[in-house]
Amino acid sequence: MAHRPVGVNSSFTFTAGAATTSSAFSVQSSVLRVVAVGGSAHIAIGVTPAATNTDYYVPAGDTVTLGLTKASNRVVGVTTGTTTIVTVPEGTQVPFGVGDYVTLTAIGQSYYNFTHQQVLSIDTSAGFNGYFQTKMTVNYNSSGVVTAFSAADASVVISNKISAYGVGSGTLHFQQVQISGQA
Repeated sequence: MAHRPVGVNSSFTFTAGAATTSSAFSVQSSVLRVVAVGGSAHIAIGVTPAATNTDYYVPAGDTVTLGLTKASNRVVGVTTGTTTIVTVPEGTQVPFGVGDYVTLTAIGQSYYNFTHQQVLSIDTSAGFNGYFQTKMTVNYNSSGVVTAFSAADASVVISNKISAYGVGSGTLHFQQVQISGQA
């Protein structure tokens, strides 16, 4: 089977008998390739994972491929405040649920960017002047942003973290990939 790397390879060290968690990563593929080097580990993937000795086991030197759930949408509006309201295009839906974590990137208006913030609510009701746009409220304080949102290219994507509980000490490498063909 062929792998096409997506994004960058990331890694972190883990120690025996303890859980270590990665930084957040934006989910760009439906497959995550994981390699434990130096020691075995139990791993967990999610929004705020803390792996334990009952989670998925990766033997030292072995490679596993695990499924991820991709979700993203274009952003057409941001309302700032102590929480942030993100608006997606009319006729589309917010593909996230309450409790998911998301990352927003606004090209040209990076002061709107945030990483791995929790979705607090989803609003699909009819809006002002008959607009039917889906909005979500995110637990991100953007009250310091005073410039009007006008990013021509902005998107919001689901984000996750990976956690390793060391059976021994080592390094966990993880890379999102696309898979094609069969071995």
